[in-house]
Amino acid sequence: MVTVLGFASGLPLALSGTALQTWLTIDNVDLATIGFFSLVGLPYTFKFLWAPLMDRFEPPFLGRRRGWLVLIQLALAVCLAAISALKPSEQTQLVALTAVLIAFLSASQDVVIDAYRTDVLRATERGIGSSMSVFGYRMAMILSGGIALVWADSVSGSGWSWPKIYMVMAGIMLALAAITALFLPPVSAQNVAPPSRARNDLIGFVALLAAVTAGYMFTVKVASPTADAIFSGLFGNDLRGLIDPNLKKWSDLLSLLAGLAFTVPLAWWASRKAKFETLNISLANYFSMKGATAILALIILYKLGDAFAGALTTPFLLKGVGFAQAEIGVVNKVIGIWLTILGAIFGGLLMVRLGLFRSLLLFGFLQMLSNLGFWLVAILGKDAWGSFSLPAFDLMIVALREATKVDWLLMTAIGFENISSGMGTAAFVALLMALCNQKFTATQYALLSAFSAVGRVWVGPLAGVLAISMGWPTFFVFSTLAAIPGLLMLLSLKKIIDGLDSPAGLSQEGDE
Repeated sequence: MVTVLGFASGLPLALSGTALQTWLTIDNVDLATIGFFSLVGLPYTFKFLWAPLMDRFEPPFLGRRRGWLVLIQLALAVCLAAISALKPSEQTQLVALTAVLIAFLSASQDVVIDAYRTDVLRATERGIGSSMSVFGYRMAMILSGGIALVWADSVSGSGWSWPKIYMVMAGIMLALAAITALFLPPVSAQNVAPPSRARNDLIGFVALLAAVTAGYMFTVKVASPTADAIFSGLFGNDLRGLIDPNLKKWSDLLSLLAGLAFTVPLAWWASRKAKFETLNISLANYFSMKGATAILALIILYKLGDAFAGALTTPFLLKGVGFAQAEIGVVNKVIGIWLTILGAIFGGLLMVRLGLFRSLLLFGFLQMLSNLGFWLVAILGKDAWGSFSLPAFDLMIVALREATKVDWLLMTAIGFENISSGMGTAAFVALLMALCNQKFTATQYALLSAFSAVGRVWVGPLAGVLAISMGWPTFFVFSTLAAIPGLLMLLSLKKIIDGLDSPAGLSQEGDE
């Protein structure tokens, strides 16, 4: 069942990310708008805010973990069916809102699955349980992020429309909800959150929602008009008083950053003022650890270069270079994800000899170099290293109607990127696990994994604007340089991270 839960966790991610990017690109949504669509992943960044509620409260049927999972998976099936009825180029805002809801439900599902895995696996089972979970997760990514592209290709694949693909994914999620309800073993009744007043937790969560709503209104009513006025005044405007469309993208980015700078402190203050007890106790425990704030910075920065390069990989390969959907689907999202799995396994084996710090350093350096592979693709273009023909096949769930050309340079760049990313992920997950206090695993893991999503989610708008402004080759050089701050932060925390390898790691200090 851990493998099935891993599959359920991985399925919605690409459907609000890479697959959605492809659908938007094919439907002729402009590149900068696609870049801003990465913001639909914001719930992955803030999921620790409502994670305490899923620890604290239990649905009236099927138990605390299983009940939440069934509710969330049914809601995901409904949302995937709903988005399939929309047309991105004509209903862009509605597509974005539905995608945000899918991401919110997906992030909530991750919270419950992470907590369930922690609850049911004994210490001796965590290694194999984690591996099987990653395997299921990656298999789902192969389906929703790779095979889906082959289904959509009208030349070499099945020629399905994207609405049809999203309806199929809704059906799969519905089946997963049935499996969860019927076959998922319940957790022990003793696995409960620390005592807190339910009323305070509910009021605290409502206060957080109010703070986020206020932040949204500030962004729309104050920050956005102010940013437009600043850019219009600095660079001029047309006779109708409208800001230039190219400047508008930079203005939107400035207003977004201003809105976040207003909202995050307000949400923090609201949670404390309203006594959101479960959240506040868990956060206080984490921040009592030595180097807690610096480690959060490392978690954000460690994969920043990867986040920049990955934010627009699909539009780059489709329109920047001109590869076919089927070729991208097979190489980038099928073969590539298998290489990521192999990289994770190989990285885990290396970690036994290297330890946590040296693994993070080596794998982080390889991640940085892998971005230069896409720079080569941007410089040299298609067929620079030749290609080979992938024969037609029919594996029932995916088929190529005719032989498809696969570019060797693309294969090399994606292969190196996925192997190094898999190695980096193995070390990174080990770091997150080592940082969690076992008394607060659900909320703290949600907090740490949410911070790890900051780069992937928030660099999208900047990535889209930069790619337009500087061109693809310079953009990938920039993404390579963006990995350097994370490596420097890692070096500065060597002593603390070395301490995590000891039996009395940092997580023990929070209890003192």
